[in-house]
Amino acid sequence: MKYDVLIIGAGPGGIFSAYELSRLDPSLKIAVFESGNPLSRRKCPIDGKKIKSCIECKTCSIMSGFGGAGAFSDGKYNITNDFGGTLYQYIGKEQSIELMKYVDEINMLHGGEGTKLYSTAGSKFKKVCMQNDLHLLDASVRHLGTDINYIVLNNIYNELEKKVDFYFNSPVDTIRHENGIYKITSLYKEYTAEKCIVSVGRSGSKWMERVCSELDIPTESSRVDIGVRVELPYEVFSHLTDELYESKIVYRTPKYGDKVRTFCMNPRGAVVNENTNGIITVNGHSYEDPSKQTNNTNFALLVAKHFSEPFKYSNSYGESIARLSNMLGGGVIVQRFGDLIRGQRSTSKRIMESFVTPTLNATAGDLSLVLPKRILDGIIEMIYALDKIASGTANDDTLLYGVEVKFYNMEVKVDENLETKYKGLYIIGDGSGITHSLSHASASGVFVARQIAMG
Repeated sequence: MKYDVLIIGAGPGGIFSAYELSRLDPSLKIAVFESGNPLSRRKCPIDGKKIKSCIECKTCSIMSGFGGAGAFSDGKYNITNDFGGTLYQYIGKEQSIELMKYVDEINMLHGGEGTKLYSTAGSKFKKVCMQNDLHLLDASVRHLGTDINYIVLNNIYNELEKKVDFYFNSPVDTIRHENGIYKITSLYKEYTAEKCIVSVGRSGSKWMERVCSELDIPTESSRVDIGVRVELPYEVFSHLTDELYESKIVYRTPKYGDKVRTFCMNPRGAVVNENTNGIITVNGHSYEDPSKQTNNTNFALLVAKHFSEPFKYSNSYGESIARLSNMLGGGVIVQRFGDLIRGQRSTSKRIMESFVTPTLNATAGDLSLVLPKRILDGIIEMIYALDKIASGTANDDTLLYGVEVKFYNMEVKVDENLETKYKGLYIIGDGSGITHSLSHASASGVFVARQIAMG
């Protein structure tokens, strides 16, 4: 089973590596290994009727499979160096933006045409935010929507499957480097190549740590983002979302000096479950198709926690908080903001009587029993700050789902080519700890493919 290039992971980084390699050099023999299913077989069993909550499938179809964890996201590609990763620190700001624009062009050629590209440039809201001690980050945002994102991925797959060998439901066990050749094992079979691209995403964080340890590749402790997903009536943020769609707003809390930020804003979207390594957390989706849209908008409020020596297990810290939520609520907990402020747990009755209809079936409870006080204080301060630019954010019936955790891989030591100390072994995408978004991960895949194709 000899190949020219082995790609581990069929998320954005792996997909765009394969796409660009096959485009630049059709003679290359390429294999892509993915622990999850093909896109057509990625089906979450939660239907809201017979199955209302996560049943902890062996492989989570939301998190794994062709397209990665972003396949069923709302398909937002942020073209910016201000957030989404630190790819520009390795390849330069100009090239980073150029590659993200190239990814956008490919998406448009594969079914994304007609979707809107939003921009914060020259927005009047930048000034309004500053006047209220909030900071709106600069970005151009292509919003595909969950439905169009699926179409784009399906079209790319249909094109790639003729050029690339895909191995689905084939988790890679080990990587070995012997005499300039990379050998990987998957389901007790061995595959070899001179080049190996690792793009395992955030869900592959534990696997990535093990591989780096086995190959003695240096890593640095990263961060973990912990918070809640806010759900409120669409009208509250419509003046922002109609113009910007995605507004990345950052606030520094006076009490602790922590940064709290909005993340993954979904106008007329729905709140969903995620299963990461057996832990149930929360996320949000939205659609371009009006028939699938809701009357609510949801977004995350996240507090970034960076840890210094000797503690270096940031993901384990986030997992412990998520597990506590799962233990208390049997999964995700939902609480009205008014109940949280009054120090009382929400009940099913109060949730049902709320003016905000929840889009996720979650357990009514008390987030103050789950989230550390410092993080919860920051979230509450941020909600009151946002209320100044989007009146109604701090209403009693605003719903808070917890917990939302963004796990970041430990940052893997790579050079300016995203290559490890082993020549021909590249670590890209969110699995590297360098990228944290669809656009950055995809761009890293294109970048490495071009490095390999140029020889």
